[in-house]
Amino acid sequence: MTKPRVVILRSPGANCDVETAFAFELAGGDAERIHVNRVLEQPAVLADFQILCVPGGFSYGDDIAAGRILGNQVRHHLAETLQEFHAAGKLVLGICNGFQVLLKTGMLLEEDQQGPRATLTWNDAGRFEDRWVTLATEPGSCVFLQGVESLELPIAHAEGKFVTRDTAVLDELGRAGQLVLRYARRDAPALTSDVVPYPDNPNASVANVAGVADRSGRVLGLMPHPERFIHRTQHPRWTREDLGPTGQGIRVFENAVRFFR
Repeated sequence: MTKPRVVILRSPGANCDVETAFAFELAGGDAERIHVNRVLEQPAVLADFQILCVPGGFSYGDDIAAGRILGNQVRHHLAETLQEFHAAGKLVLGICNGFQVLLKTGMLLEEDQQGPRATLTWNDAGRFEDRWVTLATEPGSCVFLQGVESLELPIAHAEGKFVTRDTAVLDELGRAGQLVLRYARRDAPALTSDVVPYPDNPNASVANVAGVADRSGRVLGLMPHPERFIHRTQHPRWTREDLGPTGQGIRVFENAVRFFR
């Protein structure tokens, strides 16, 4: 069958676009890296793709706030194009900085009359965190996490603390099955309502949230980097543990590709 086409949205400061494209290619997709300026000039170019990914990095140097400038570009100039993309049954993935961008566009979690319902802010540690974390999933309808119960992936961010406007919003997202990925204790990789302490929850996200899906399950934003664990040798303990033939992160990309096959 024809490979689903994947567009990796490049921007100044993004530094994970090559690795992300490679992960989609390895999973069976046909990936192409396209600069945001080209999309701003020709929004119709997105119609040729089935999957859109906003990769990790530091778009526009994270000036003002992480993902803010790219998020504003998308929000003010590409909102209608992305609505059409989503309405066509296509997939959108935002990784780390891409998660920050998706939240700031309102594409991942729609705003209400009071404004944004959630955001990503500074880690409680007050510094950049670069470490491996254990994750538990509650996939629900999320396409990217089907058949995945737990993951071990690296994180690398300074503004990754997920917070909601209030507990009512958090409860609403939980009931809707949108809190699909959560930090877990390394020695107990399972969903828990208890507070997972630092460093297992590296940023003190409320309810241990590491990833959020939209109501359709076809848009996912997550702080960990699945593209950085697609081969077993990328794991720091690959010579000491039986990790299987591939890295766990590849499953996120395989699920996306499989959706169109």
